[in-house]
Amino acid sequence: MTILNARNLSLKEVHRLFGFQKQYSDSFSHYLSLEPLTEAEQQELKQIQNDFDRYLTTGKVSEGQVKFIAVAPLLRLAGFYRYPIEIVLEENIADIEVEDEDIKIKGRFDVLAVSNAKHTNPQTYFWVLLIESKNSQIDISTGLPQLLTYSYKNLGNQKAIWGLTTNGRSYQFVYIEQGNPPIYYLLPELNLMEKERSSQLLQVLKAVCQLSV
Repeated sequence: MTILNARNLSLKEVHRLFGFQKQYSDSFSHYLSLEPLTEAEQQELKQIQNDFDRYLTTGKVSEGQVKFIAVAPLLRLAGFYRYPIEIVLEENIADIEVEDEDIKIKGRFDVLAVSNAKHTNPQTYFWVLLIESKNSQIDISTGLPQLLTYSYKNLGNQKAIWGLTTNGRSYQFVYIEQGNPPIYYLLPELNLMEKERSSQLLQVLKAVCQLSV
């Protein structure tokens, strides 16, 4: 049996192995109800921007710094640290065996938010948001193959999964749907360092968070 690491898979390989088809969607409103931000939320968002910008000006922001300086504060502000959501960090996925091929895929996701209030079956939690982060100098598209691979593991348990790839500055949300074939939709890219798109970033995170209840 051939054993592959999800980190080394290309998007073309993921399409072939799992049958994913790519689509584009130009609006978050097809999937989520976005609410206006409060003045307090806008102020906290501005502080996250300033903190991250300070690191950007010094050069490359490592993957670990991206998680702690940008991703973690955004998740907290969006409500992901409150019940019923539980945050899981850097866990190994169970081996994924590819049908009709003697291949097993191993990997480790970065951040997963699950709902303790929802179960897709008695033993499986509902995946609210799966996040794959990279350092600030890497294009966010490089995280997409891993994100799709990890999502595929749980698509048998729920109809759709929200995913996010980020390098701290740019944010690519992905809506992944169960089906034959499974389809993923790339939403408009958002940016933490731009006023309007950073506000929409927080609005989207808040709306995804509400899926947990």
